[in-house]
Amino acid sequence: MTASPIPINPKKKPSMAKIMTFAGTPKAAASRPYRQWLASVAAHVLPPLITLAFLLVLWEVLCSSPTASVPPPTRVISETWELIAHPFYVGQGVDQGLFWHILASLRRVALGYCLAAVAGIALGTLVGQSEWAMRGLDPIFQVLRTVPPLAWLPLSLAAFKDGNPSAIFVIFITAIWPIIINTAVGIRNIPQDYQNVAKVLRLNQFEYFTKIMIPAAAPYIFTGLRIGIGLSWLAIVAAEMLIGGVGIGFFIWDAWNSSRISDIILALIYVGIVGYLLDRAIAFIAKTVTRNTAST
Repeated sequence: MTASPIPINPKKKPSMAKIMTFAGTPKAAASRPYRQWLASVAAHVLPPLITLAFLLVLWEVLCSSPTASVPPPTRVISETWELIAHPFYVGQGVDQGLFWHILASLRRVALGYCLAAVAGIALGTLVGQSEWAMRGLDPIFQVLRTVPPLAWLPLSLAAFKDGNPSAIFVIFITAIWPIIINTAVGIRNIPQDYQNVAKVLRLNQFEYFTKIMIPAAAPYIFTGLRIGIGLSWLAIVAAEMLIGGVGIGFFIWDAWNSSRISDIILALIYVGIVGYLLDRAIAFIAKTVTRNTAST
C-alpha cells in the first residue's frame, strides 16, 4: 500500500521564516562608550562647577554692600578686565602683564626645585641606604626642616647680594626636605626579596641603584616631589614680596600698597590655578613612571 502524495497548492508560496532585525542595536553599542565617557566627565566636572557657582553667589551676596571691604566678583571682573584681557602686556620695568609675572616666578621655581630634586634624591638615597649616614644626618635634617622658608631669606641676601639667587635658594631650601625624607623612607622600605635578587644576579652598585633601588622607591620619591613643588610655589610668592622685581609675589605686594584689592584677588586666583597645574603635572609624571603605583 503506497501513501498518497500530499496535494500542493500551486498558488500558495512556501512560507519564509521572518528574521527580526534590530536596526538600533549597532548604534546603541557604538554610543555606549560615548555615554559612559559623558557620565564620567559629568561626575568629575559637575560637582566642582556647582560648588564654585554656589561660592560665587555667596560671595556676591555677602560683599554686595557698599560698605564691604572686599569687592564682589562682578566688581573684581570689571576692575581687573584690562589685566584679564591683556595678560601679555609689556611695559616699563615691573609694569608687565600677569603672564610675565607668573613666568618670572615659574622660572625661579623651576631652577630651585630642580636643584632640590637632584640634591634631595641623592641625600635621601644616602640616608636611606647607610645606617651611619642616617644617624649623622637625619637629626640635622629634622632640625633644619622646621625653619620657616622666609627665615632663610635674610641669610641668602647677605650671601648672594642679589634678590634673584636669594629667591632661588629659598625655593631650594624649602623643597629639599620632603624630598630627602620621602626618598629615605622609600629606600629603607625596599623589600628584602629585591635585595636577594640583586645578590643572585650579582648586580653592581650602579645596576642595583638604577634597576632595583630607584624603581622600588619611586612612589615615595614622587610623593616627596609633589609636596616639594607645592611648598616651592608657596615660598616663591612670599619671597617675591620682599625681594621685589617682576614676579607674581611682587605684583600682589605692589597691588596692596596701591590699595588695588581686586588685582590681589585676581592674582590669588592665578596663583591657585598655577599651583594646581604644577601638582597635576608632577602627579601625571609619577603615574607614568611608576605605572599607577604612586598616589594621585
